[in-house]
Amino acid sequence: MSSPGVNGDPKTPCLPRNGLVKLPGQPNGLGAASITKGTPAAKNRPCQPPPPPTLPPPNLAAPLSRVALAGGPCPPASGTASGPVPGPPVERPPLATDEKILNGLFWYFSACEKCVLAQVCKAWRRVLYQPKFWAGLTPVLHAKELYNVLPGGEKEFVNLQGFAARGFEGFCLVGVSDLDICEFIDNYALSKKGVKAMSLKRSTITDAGLEVMLEQMQGVVRLELSGCNDFTEAGLWSSLSARITSLSVSDCINVADDAIAAISQLLPNLAELSLQAYHVTDTALAYFTARQGHSTHTLRLLSCWEITNHGVVNVVHSLPNLTSLSLSGCSKVTDDGVELVAENLRKLRSLDLSWCPRITDMALEYVACDLHRLEELVLDRCVRITDTGLSYLSTMSSLRSLYLRWCCQVQDFGLKHLLAMRSLRLLSLAGCPLLTTTGLSGLVQLQELEELELTNCPGATPELFKYFSQHLPRCLVIE
Repeated sequence: MSSPGVNGDPKTPCLPRNGLVKLPGQPNGLGAASITKGTPAAKNRPCQPPPPPTLPPPNLAAPLSRVALAGGPCPPASGTASGPVPGPPVERPPLATDEKILNGLFWYFSACEKCVLAQVCKAWRRVLYQPKFWAGLTPVLHAKELYNVLPGGEKEFVNLQGFAARGFEGFCLVGVSDLDICEFIDNYALSKKGVKAMSLKRSTITDAGLEVMLEQMQGVVRLELSGCNDFTEAGLWSSLSARITSLSVSDCINVADDAIAAISQLLPNLAELSLQAYHVTDTALAYFTARQGHSTHTLRLLSCWEITNHGVVNVVHSLPNLTSLSLSGCSKVTDDGVELVAENLRKLRSLDLSWCPRITDMALEYVACDLHRLEELVLDRCVRITDTGLSYLSTMSSLRSLYLRWCCQVQDFGLKHLLAMRSLRLLSLAGCPLLTTTGLSGLVQLQELEELELTNCPGATPELFKYFSQHLPRCLVIE
């Protein structure tokens, strides 16, 4: 509505947002007055621009407009005395279910904690069941967890839809049989092509089950068989596919030389092979050909007790592009075998000689002279290594990780050689009985050290750990 002005002319009133007109002080000394709009006193005074309004408390359901936040001019009247009619409030989700906030928050929890949080409510589960939160993780399913017992005593295979929603690309099945694997394939929607890695541990899978699994699961490129004693070498010959690039076989009683023959002939694209087999001999390592030589970069021979230096000869000539080699537990390998490795595998970045009791300081001299790219060296339980061997290693400028667990002849004098290795980031001296507190305290000179393991080390005292916390603040010291 319009109100008559002083001369009778229609005049648009000023309608501030708070329903009050703020008038300046008058000469009568009464000061400013707040008068409800529409009174005669208001009509007889000129409309003055109001001061910036006092902002009300924020309302998450109806946020203030930009004009209101900026203290802009009064809005025009909308035909009612109380000002413009506000629109419907904009609803926003509570903070506890705001997906944007939850997407950032859930990164701070471990995998086990995420499993618990996903049970809080549907909103949390919807956010947590995104594949990005589970990348790089592998579910472990035991045989007894694959079935639900119905009231009548019958068994029903569990619903695996939750695993499919999270997009897992690998599974570890423990204690399963051929029938369990077939049920898994039939009930998991992504098993045909979506599963890239399969691990079977302590399972009774037979040659037939292995063949069906690799035939049906066409996406599997990484395979692990551990503690599976019911399949034979014939099963490997009938089931292995050229698409497999990573294979790990450990503690399987029927694996011997013929199994390596199947692996070498059927897997031309093999990049990584891990083998723990007590009956494999040097003859098996002669089966590797130039086909693997181009593709294989990692070879782990773990506790292969029958492997000798002759087997090492076959390895270095057939697999010249290795960057990682483990001879852990190959107790018949001597310094001569290490010399063959150092002279022929110049690309090595990681070398594991742990539990090789015949290795001496001479082997470390070969390593230091020829393996200039080596970044990791594992010498756990090499009981014949002494301070002299450590003096050879002190010249290796690229070595970042050195493991000397239970090297019983290493003393304080040997540690002094290590102080020159400024590239070291990880050092393990766990179980070294001859190291004293005085010798260990000198390690504070390795200011770039990130991890130091002193478990079961007699010289590691509480006072020493306190000293390290003060002088190696960026280093994780494992007590």
